[in-house]
Amino acid sequence: MILITPLATETVRALQAGAPDAYGIPPEQHVAQGTGNPCRHCLRFIPEGAEMLILAYRPFAGLHPYAEIGPIFLCADACAQHEGGAMPEVLRDSPDYLLKGYNAQDRIVYGTGRVVAATEIAEYAETVFERGEVAYIHVRSARNNCYQARIDRG
Repeated sequence: MILITPLATETVRALQAGAPDAYGIPPEQHVAQGTGNPCRHCLRFIPEGAEMLILAYRPFAGLHPYAEIGPIFLCADACAQHEGGAMPEVLRDSPDYLLKGYNAQDRIVYGTGRVVAATEIAEYAETVFERGEVAYIHVRSARNNCYQARIDRG
């Protein structure tokens, strides 16, 4: 069983209040245009016309060669954190996603990175977790490499 883990509410509330992003600057305020803006907290698409934030995010605690930084979207207003075992809306929209396993030292476990069909995310994640050194998995956009969510053992 797997668990889709969104950004922590404490982190998101700080960013929504103007805390600096991974580059030390405040998140940019924008209005969602279209439906392609996935919030990394509620794991839903930000509705067209709604206020949203765009910011640089690093899904790692420390700095090291594997600590990628990239753009993400968040709802500008408080939203409920994604919970539960169901595959969230934002991971059902694209035809495929990039999954990569990481060890407890936040290093990529080579041989785990693969572009996977959206319908096969859970199955592939279970396979990756069979490797004992994998602590967690990142789900990223297969097109733009943007961080989407983390997968943990359930």
